[in-house]
Amino acid sequence: MDKKVIVVTGPTASGKTSLAIEVALKLNTEIISADSRQIFKLLDIGTAKPDKEQLKKVKHHCIDILYPNEEYDVSLFESDARKIMDELFTNGKIPVVVGGSGLYIKAVVDGIFSGPTKDEEFRAKMDQLKATHGEEALYAILQEKDPVSAGKMLPGNWKRVVRALEVLHITGVPIWKHHEEQTTQNDIQYFQFALDLDRKILYDRIEDRVDSMIELGLEEEVKKVLKMGYSTNLNSLNTVGYKEMINYICNDYNLDRCIELIKRNTRRYAKRQLTWFRANKDIKWLKHDSNNLQNEIISLVKQ
Repeated sequence: MDKKVIVVTGPTASGKTSLAIEVALKLNTEIISADSRQIFKLLDIGTAKPDKEQLKKVKHHCIDILYPNEEYDVSLFESDARKIMDELFTNGKIPVVVGGSGLYIKAVVDGIFSGPTKDEEFRAKMDQLKATHGEEALYAILQEKDPVSAGKMLPGNWKRVVRALEVLHITGVPIWKHHEEQTTQNDIQYFQFALDLDRKILYDRIEDRVDSMIELGLEEEVKKVLKMGYSTNLNSLNTVGYKEMINYICNDYNLDRCIELIKRNTRRYAKRQLTWFRANKDIKWLKHDSNNLQNEIISLVKQ
């Protein structure tokens, strides 16, 4: 049997989850979440995790597998995803991968660059720079030395920033070039799709989603996590929605300002996602207002 994988990706709030569930239901298959935050338990509202009804409809993998203080990275995700895919292939099913984490999608489709071993001395130097001048200083260095990689990550994701600088320091080659040289599994056929929305419509959906998160109790969710003893410095909480809410709870600003910042930073994140995914010429962009999108996808996959 031919091995096929459907990938549904694109910017946040574009409607990926609902579309992927519709496709999976039609094909009687399962979903692999390619979202670097939905893997964490307790972080439900701020990650726009599928709700209980959606999770009942279709079996989801790589959701709620770790607590916020546990370590996970893209190489572990690649390993987990491939095991799940192989199991689904064995059962004659077409896996549906859905998510907006560009590096996770790349890991599934292309494999991921594991890179050279660590340079502890260099990392210590970067840690000292971060402690003295903040995350922005690290990001500024990456922008200067490797603007392509810098454009693919958020300034606050300092671990990825440091890793990009470390790879450049050790090898003299930008990390994005290493990624490009990564070989793929050529026995699998990938069908990648993304929802194409007018920018204004996307931003309106982001506004509505953030308002909904607030109404659903994002503040209470964050307070509960912090009350359980989880540190505000965890990488899992260094995420749009959580970091702004944490700052609000710590009295850095009022709730209106918190909501304003979440919306602004989510728009910025969506813009970065679009830049990443637009560069992937293998993605077929589908008009979000088209009828029967799930049937359109299935028809293309089964040709």
